[in-house]
Amino acid sequence: MPIRARIITMTMVVAGVAGSAGPLCAADAPRAEPVLAARADVAAKLAALEPGHGVILGNAAVVGEFNDTATRFELDKTGPRARDFTLKMCWAADRGRALYCGANHQVPHRINDVWEFDLPALTWVMLYAPDLPRGYGDLGRDTSDVLFSDGLLYTKRGGPAVIAHTWWGLTYDPTRHALQFMNTWVTKRKEAVEALGGDPGELYEGPPLWSFDPWSRTWQAHKTDAPRPRPIFGGMLEYIPDLKGTIWHANNWQMRATWLYDPAGNTWKNLDANGPGNDGAKAFESNAPEPEQIGYYDPARHLVVVQRHYATNHYDVKTNKWTKVLNADQSDEATPYGHDAHAVFYHDPNSGHGLLVQFDTNTLWSYDPDAMMWTRLDIAGDPMPTGGKRLAYVDPKANVVVVIDRTTVWAYRYKAE
Repeated sequence: MPIRARIITMTMVVAGVAGSAGPLCAADAPRAEPVLAARADVAAKLAALEPGHGVILGNAAVVGEFNDTATRFELDKTGPRARDFTLKMCWAADRGRALYCGANHQVPHRINDVWEFDLPALTWVMLYAPDLPRGYGDLGRDTSDVLFSDGLLYTKRGGPAVIAHTWWGLTYDPTRHALQFMNTWVTKRKEAVEALGGDPGELYEGPPLWSFDPWSRTWQAHKTDAPRPRPIFGGMLEYIPDLKGTIWHANNWQMRATWLYDPAGNTWKNLDANGPGNDGAKAFESNAPEPEQIGYYDPARHLVVVQRHYATNHYDVKTNKWTKVLNADQSDEATPYGHDAHAVFYHDPNSGHGLLVQFDTNTLWSYDPDAMMWTRLDIAGDPMPTGGKRLAYVDPKANVVVVIDRTTVWAYRYKAE
């Protein structure tokens, strides 16, 4: 067997292409993961943290099997840091950690690494060291690690050779134990395939849904047949346990629809949210959020709650309808600005509210979906860090909002349990 063919075969086994065989990472129970030692000083600070207060927990350690690409960009010292339109972190309850991946515009890099953050241990863990860095619209200066097979561009280690911003197109499927990523980007794929000696006519044109299994630390592409949604920019990907799948949503000229991905069948279905036909389309357009939104799923209320600029939208899973419940004016200063490059918005299961971190204004907000009301939160104790490369997530095990500035970690407790 020629060397190139042998490498491709090995890549397919490691990475997999979810098609007729279905996802490789799905059905098996997760393997045991090495436990990081919890820090006593962090535990003490969290135990003493009162509602309405923030505290600096300390500086996070950064661990992992760092390769040349990782050390070139000093990821072994800084951790991932925030990356332009890539701010979302996904809580993985089965791991008790928050996962993160996605690309910068290009500065200082565009890489396909994957990380998770462990709060008790105050540690960033690199789960997947990056392949070679890519360019903004091409595969970068060095394409020696890239393969073209079955219509897709892979790296020899099985990762995506095209790597995108996440916008809000990142979610965690707890039944499949995998991070899901709608990996849509502007890479000139036809030119890239030609340069690799492949046939551009064989390119897969469907939605570039990828998953990452943090247990096996492998990437996987999920090719699907029609019907399927468009691979648009700035959409929202959110796992919905009620639907046993993940929705992919957008509402602009690129696509006006909410689609459901069924991982068991590896198929897509247009949910016809707000009803089929012209009346449904008009209701959808006027009520559903536009791209670059931020939001979360509330399992108790069966609602997807979204903030896009100063508008707040609900999607009721039971009625299959989007409703614009608030359309505030910027001047009222009673509503936060929601945008996937400027803020993050997560569900807080301990209170039942949404918690939004607005990085531009260094503010925290809570949203009550029953009262349909926003509240700007006062912060006593240590103030929120103000660096320009911050990430944030809600840690339900610790009952805190966590903000990470490079390796400085800050926590805020909204309400007592």
